[in-house]
Amino acid sequence: MGEPARVQVVEHPLVQHKVAYLRNAGTGVKEFRELVSELSMLLAYEVTRKMPLTPVSVRTPLEATQCHVVSGKKVAVVAILRAGLGMVDGILRLVPMAKVGHIGLYRDPDTLKPQEYYCNLPGDLAEREVLLVDPMLATGGSMVRALDLLEKHGAGAIKVVCIIAAPEGVAVVEQRHPDVEIFTAALDRELNSHGYILPGLGDAGDRLFGTK
Repeated sequence: MGEPARVQVVEHPLVQHKVAYLRNAGTGVKEFRELVSELSMLLAYEVTRKMPLTPVSVRTPLEATQCHVVSGKKVAVVAILRAGLGMVDGILRLVPMAKVGHIGLYRDPDTLKPQEYYCNLPGDLAEREVLLVDPMLATGGSMVRALDLLEKHGAGAIKVVCIIAAPEGVAVVEQRHPDVEIFTAALDRELNSHGYILPGLGDAGDRLFGTK
């Protein structure tokens, strides 16, 4: 049946190579963090591929020439806490002038519903292209809640950036926010009864911060 229309799975060999090591249960905290950061930078490269350019005149040591620089909307990176923090530095390496926001959500282990506990966002979201980041798009509940908050605060151009996505979560996002594109390194098989992605990589937050 193919991938959903608004989902882009980044199939670059380096992305897929790093995902394999990220999934491995034997990968330690230090390497896991490094892989998440590296994957985030590679994903951001694809997300920003269509940024508009404007011509500028530049003088090299030898002569004047015409080059191009990024124009249009500036960028904001918004991390869903806590696992989304692991993706921010990798993206900032590519777009260091981006502003950074944070949305604190946790998933109730019984209902699987997102609970908000923190929200701190740049004040000029309407003027920026927003990259909403979380390593895992599982049930879609937290992602939809975060998208609702971003729109409430004026964001218009939003892209979701994750490393692993489940079809169930993708479907929820596409139903509630059909204009939002999703960029991911892998679209996995399904969710289990506890809301974990299969085959997935376990709990991204615990593996990033060594809490289990």
